[in-house]
This record gives sequence, C-alpha cells and structure tokens, in this order.
Amino acid sequence: MNPIAIRLLNQQLIAPQFSKPEEVVAHFGAMQAQEYRMMRWAVEMRTKRPSMKAFTKAFNEGRIVRLHLLRGTWQLVAAEDYWWMLDLCAPKARQVINGWMSSNKISIPDDELFQIREIMVAAAEVKGSVIKEDIEEALAEKGIVMDNHRLSYHIRFAELDGVFCSGELLPMKASYSLSVNKIKKTDSIDRNEALMLLTQKYFQSHQPATFEDFVWWSGMGVGDCRKGMELLGNRIHKEKYQGREFYLLDGCRTRGFRKGDYLLLPPYDEYLIGYKSRDVVLDPDHKHHAHNNSGIFQPVIAYDGRICGNWSPFKSNPDVSFFEDGHSPTALGKPWDGYIRMQNK
Repeated sequence: MNPIAIRLLNQQLIAPQFSKPEEVVAHFGAMQAQEYRMMRWAVEMRTKRPSMKAFTKAFNEGRIVRLHLLRGTWQLVAAEDYWWMLDLCAPKARQVINGWMSSNKISIPDDELFQIREIMVAAAEVKGSVIKEDIEEALAEKGIVMDNHRLSYHIRFAELDGVFCSGELLPMKASYSLSVNKIKKTDSIDRNEALMLLTQKYFQSHQPATFEDFVWWSGMGVGDCRKGMELLGNRIHKEKYQGREFYLLDGCRTRGFRKGDYLLLPPYDEYLIGYKSRDVVLDPDHKHHAHNNSGIFQPVIAYDGRICGNWSPFKSNPDVSFFEDGHSPTALGKPWDGYIRMQNK
C-alpha cells in the first residue's frame, strides 16, 4: 500500500474527478474553512478547472455553506448535506462551545438567547445577508451593547440551531443569512443512516485513514465512530502500514498517481488537518513548520505528497522556503500560475 498516493487521489489533489465546487465539498462531507480567504483555494484546487467565479456563485447561491460544525470549528458543507449533518453533529458541537464558555466564565441565559436571537433574525430578514457589525447596530438600536466575544457565541448557537448559515461571499468578512431562506429543507434521516453516511464521506475522501483519524476529524464520540464503521459492513476493510491499521473503502482510487508534482496547500487543508496520522506525509521533526500545538496551521508545499516547505498566498510571489533538501523555488512556477489563474477566472 502506498498511503500517500492513495490519499492524494482520494483527496482529489491529483487527477480530480469533479467539475463543480459543491461536488468536491459533498465528496468530503465537511471541509475545514478556518481561513476565510483560503477555503476557496482548498475547494477549487480539487476541481478540474479551478475558478474563483465558480466558487463564489456556488457559495452565494447556497450550494456551499459555511458554519461552525465539527469540533466547534468552521466547516464548509454542501447544501444537500446541511440539514442531516446539522441534526447529527450539532449536539456535540454545542457541548464543545458550552465547555469553552464555561472556561471563559460566560453564561447565556435563555431569556437573553431568545431576545438576541429575535433581533438577529429581524436584521437578517431586512438585509438578506448581514455581517457582525450589522447585528451590533441592530442591537444598539434596542439599547443593547455586547462585547464581540459574547456575540460570537450567540451567532454560533444560531448556526447550530439551523437559524443562521453563511450569507454573501465577501472579500474579507464572514456574513450570515437565514438558513430557511437559503437552503432547501430536506427530509430528516435516521441517526444510524446519518452516522453511516458521515463515516462513508470521511473515508472516501481521506482514505487510507486510521480509526483515530476519524474520531479526531468528526469530533464525535468513540462509540458513534465505531458504530458508523460497523454500519458500513463489508464495504470497508483494513490494511496495515508501518504497524498501524488503516481503513479503506472497497472501490478506493489507487491509480492515477504521477511523480514530480508540487502542490501549494492552503492553511488548515484537509490533507493535514483531517488526520491525527500526519506523520504519513509530514516528518515529525518538521511539524512546527506546518502547525503549532495551539492548532494554527500554515500554508505548506507538498512534493509527491510529502510536506516539504512553506509558501505565502497573499504576496506578489509565493515567497517559498523549503525545510527539506533537494527542492528549488523555481519549480513552483506552474502551481503558482494555477493559483493566480484561479483567482482571475
């Protein structure tokens, strides 16, 4: 088994199979979207013809949605998966947020929650898409002044209750719309079916992956993760690599890998953040170049799937620095041109 080649293929980082950005997001189930500007590249680099216009259109039309979901962090999900994933994952996400609030000695009583929610909804109904400053203004009109931290929790609970989702795609700031006005309501599905579907989406996009990888990524309990894998039955099997058990779905992509390619990966990309077993593609001695212990991830360069350097997405050139030998910055011309071209298409 060549886990690096298989991950590249199933992550759609080489020989991508999809033309539409929402198809990529649906393939993953959920994609990390911590960095607001770079989430666009994370999706589009996995399509056949990367295009910022295509991503913007899909986002603005609600075919791709951004919200806090897995592990209480920002994710992209496809509209077709939004309602069932919210039903499945929101309870655990609420527990995470309640834990953060408790550690920060913040408590939001029900009467406050309902009062602020009513004002937030009214503002979104009027404007269609609101930013945090619009909500602050609406609160001020009612004589309410709230610090940014507390308001953020109100917005997160509105997301997890299916009231707010992402609004219009703006250059730098997150915006919010009413979910009911943007995303078509779908029928609820059985929790076991949802667990199975989440598990399937994880492994089809991240295979080969360990059980611990899935637990980390999903933020679900160990029992739920184990049940999700059991529900897949004989569609999932395991193989050993360097003494560890990795799981793959039957029909896993294994052909199409080619050597000699560089990839410019955004920070928080699923290629790294989607696993605990990051040492498969990243030498532990160099992990501080890719992420710190506080969960801050950097833009990285991969060569034949191995993480070997860093780059800068927001400069006039990639400003490459390699932490592994044998690489030249001049080799990044083609992937850098692709990155720039995506922004102009």
